[in-house]
Amino acid sequence: MSYGRFAEIYDELMEDVPYQDWVTFTQSSIRSTEVGVESILDLGAGTGEISIRLAKEGYNVTGVDLSEDMLAVANRKSIEQNASVEWVKQDISSLNMPVQYDMAISYCDVINYITDEQEVQQTFQHAHDVIKPGGLFLFDVHSIGYIDGYLSGQTFSAVTDEISYIWFCDEKREDHSVAHDLTFFVKKDDLYERFDEYHSQRTFPVSTYVAWLQDIGFHVLGIHSDFSQESGYDEEENDRIFFICQKPTEEE
Repeated sequence: MSYGRFAEIYDELMEDVPYQDWVTFTQSSIRSTEVGVESILDLGAGTGEISIRLAKEGYNVTGVDLSEDMLAVANRKSIEQNASVEWVKQDISSLNMPVQYDMAISYCDVINYITDEQEVQQTFQHAHDVIKPGGLFLFDVHSIGYIDGYLSGQTFSAVTDEISYIWFCDEKREDHSVAHDLTFFVKKDDLYERFDEYHSQRTFPVSTYVAWLQDIGFHVLGIHSDFSQESGYDEEENDRIFFICQKPTEEE
């Protein structure tokens, strides 16, 4: 999925997103699993907020995204912040990287934007392939309760002097899926320009994700909710589910 013109205003709209919580969860997971991590591959890096933060923490980070517009924003920000990140334009469901990494991450709904079951499994397989033996794969997804009970059928809107939008979340035919129909009005000089975006999201039961991960060969070390370091989740009550997975070592 390409964000198009959305990339131009993405950071302004997402300024309240708790990116640092993902960084904290990542570092806490590294400590709790006692896996040595120097290199991290960020799958679906977007405008680079998490990649850049991790790079500034001392990790060697590569950020992958399908959107050239998002990566252009990410590259500009990394230069401005003196953060060394390699940016790669690829579709993560058909990932092909020349090296392996100590860890792969995929946060902030990225997996939910892959709505085809086979492509989700392909993404997990590529993540498995690109991680070194013993390495970690961390990702999050929206819960069934969040998609079905909060997003589906809702309308959201906001009005500021510079940007206004209206956002329709329509239920789709597939289980636990929504279509996002967004219209933006962005101020340019004394006028407002309109543009539209259409995105889809889908989630699956935790048991389905676990089965796919295990079939590929991952050990699922922990399933958490809403950035908690304690294992445990409620698919109806929690908004976001986190998975901590490990690729077996060559001896296993």
